[in-house]
Amino acid sequence: MTHGHFLLIESFNYFYDKMGDGHHKMKKSDLFLNRLKPDVEQRWLLLIAGLMWGGVGAMLGRLAIEWLRFEVPPHVWVFLLAGAILAAAINHWGFARLAKQNVDRIKALGQKACIFAFQRWTSYVLVVVMITMGRLVRLLPIPRSYLAILYLGIGGALFLASLNYLSALIYKERG
Repeated sequence: MTHGHFLLIESFNYFYDKMGDGHHKMKKSDLFLNRLKPDVEQRWLLLIAGLMWGGVGAMLGRLAIEWLRFEVPPHVWVFLLAGAILAAAINHWGFARLAKQNVDRIKALGQKACIFAFQRWTSYVLVVVMITMGRLVRLLPIPRSYLAILYLGIGGALFLASLNYLSALIYKERG
């Protein structure tokens, strides 16, 4: 590290440490890094979260339907029903609760927040894990029609949970 880089980092740390102690007039919003943060209003966070959850749910559902189109009619209905039951269970005991907590968290952020705050930072790690697991599961010698049940369950639950964000947005806009 050069001497110039060291001074820049130390200067940043000094002003960051002193910010808000009442002796300096520097505001948190004046910091360079905070000016780069893309702030949006709460309604955009709710919309982004709802569209993201709903979009991923629809994508997983479409993939499952693609896999089921080669099944004979009586079996298709069994797979669809199993996927719908799984979606209702996952939504009820998992995603709906998580979405409601996330809506409350977004509402508590204030009028404006970083665009990436539509979900907690730990959820980004979970997304990477789920994408990786989804790709690995497709490599296993499991028939696609059985995988379709899992994909319909998770996709349907994501889509249903996305309605929590969108309804919170509608109620926010109305009043």
